[in-house]
Amino acid sequence: MRFVQIRYSGFVLSGNSELQALTTGGTGSGTTLENIQVFNSSDDGAEFFGGVVNMRNYISVGAEDDSIDTDVGLKANFQNVIAVQRAAAGDSIIEADSDNALDGNIPRQNTRISNFTFIQRATPGNLAAILLRGGTDYTLVNGVVVAPNTACLRISRPQTASTTADPAIDEVGAPIFRSVQLQCGATKFLGANGVTDAQVAAIFGTGTNNNNDSFTPTFTSLFINGASETAVPAFNPTSIASFFQAVTYIGAVRDANDNWYRTWTCNSATADFGTGNTGLCTSLPTS
Repeated sequence: MRFVQIRYSGFVLSGNSELQALTTGGTGSGTTLENIQVFNSSDDGAEFFGGVVNMRNYISVGAEDDSIDTDVGLKANFQNVIAVQRAAAGDSIIEADSDNALDGNIPRQNTRISNFTFIQRATPGNLAAILLRGGTDYTLVNGVVVAPNTACLRISRPQTASTTADPAIDEVGAPIFRSVQLQCGATKFLGANGVTDAQVAAIFGTGTNNNNDSFTPTFTSLFINGASETAVPAFNPTSIASFFQAVTYIGAVRDANDNWYRTWTCNSATADFGTGNTGLCTSLPTS
């Protein structure tokens, strides 16, 4: 799938049974997912169940639930991600589980994201812009989270926060953050179900590995890096997976000359991707 828009999709069938904009189940690493925009999904922007997923250039705008939901043993690499929630709708940007309470099950989820810009506007039901639980493993590098009205990071269950790597149970250790900048509400970090707020703060590690939980964004046009973003040293993502391309910047969009999101996206009041695109998300696309 290349250069795809998915608009106004999804449906809530019943409690914990919903349809997303993009859903994969057991998808293999040979599948190509590039340049995909989802707009105003009635549930998640995208949800991934197991498999080995590599996706580049993903944009989620206005999802009514989570922008990225990852589950049950997924092994995934995502690079260049823009996620923007609406002011009066939406839950977390990221919700990650392995098997919820069955966090001893294998394979364990391990999702890695490089170069992301997350704009969290609503106050999420998950209480944080990023929720990691169920024993999931997760790595976030070279990104910015703008969530001034809520906590930035919530981690639930001790297995998720475990710092001990154990190949026998497919456990690589605690979540990893490198060159990640956070703008959070008054409470920045939340623990749950056996994890304390202080443990979550320690896992993020502001002041180390170029992480900062008191960042002031200077984006232009909502998501294009400004001076503050440009000043943050980047982490080399090729050191964690061969899928990633080497970068010298954090965030999803390096500067005004970086136009990977142009021509194939649609514009809305929630996120405007500039001129030369396919038009408004509320009208038929043109090219």
